[in-house]
Amino acid sequence: MARSLLLRGMLVGLLVGLFVFAFARWVGEPQVDRAIAFETSMDQAKGEPPEPEIVSRKIQRGFGLLTGIGVYSTALGGIFGLVFAYARGRFSQSRPRVLSALLAGIGFATIVLTPSLKYPANPPSVGNPETIGIRTAAYFLLIATSIIVTVVSLKAKRLWSKSLGEWNATLSAIILYVVIVSVVAHFLPPIDEVPAGFPASLLWKFRIASLETQAVMWSILGLLFGWLTERAEGVSNMPSQSSVDELRYS
Repeated sequence: MARSLLLRGMLVGLLVGLFVFAFARWVGEPQVDRAIAFETSMDQAKGEPPEPEIVSRKIQRGFGLLTGIGVYSTALGGIFGLVFAYARGRFSQSRPRVLSALLAGIGFATIVLTPSLKYPANPPSVGNPETIGIRTAAYFLLIATSIIVTVVSLKAKRLWSKSLGEWNATLSAIILYVVIVSVVAHFLPPIDEVPAGFPASLLWKFRIASLETQAVMWSILGLLFGWLTERAEGVSNMPSQSSVDELRYS
């Protein structure tokens, strides 16, 4: 079962990558071009020669972007399939389509939205090359913290639901997640390296485009994976309510 879900997730992730590539070309790449143009104009104003272009911009926004998104979305789809296999019957008694959408929403909030509140995406020309190590470590530390706290919160919700009920247990788990992640994020180093004169509207549009691209990826992944899983298994093969409850509280 886990192997089939892994392969299905990778296939779905590959298909999702094609949609995301088209969306990123339409929404995100124009903001990147504007940021590069700003960086070039700043270098010219300082009298500095332009940096040599190792890979042409045409390849970057075409084959390079397609390859990067394809590899990332395929790997993400495979991981999503494994998480789905683990979560089914343990954290949810919903149908595959509902569970898949729920996991996609949790994944987006955990891996994308929460870290972006502390360290939002930045376009080219924003960021000091000397601090890239600190910035990368802090960003991935926040992602790791968010994932760990999400798992702990889900387990706590499952435990508390027996005594508090589903609604109160869910609210308590959300509060637990927000408090712990907020405390960790507070002590992580703040990073603000936007150069003087950088257009605020461009920075805003780039960050929104980055979130929109991730939202499209996670939404299509969750909906398409759930739909294919239900079609593959059929309603008659879905676990009964009693069997799911036994798995859930075992």
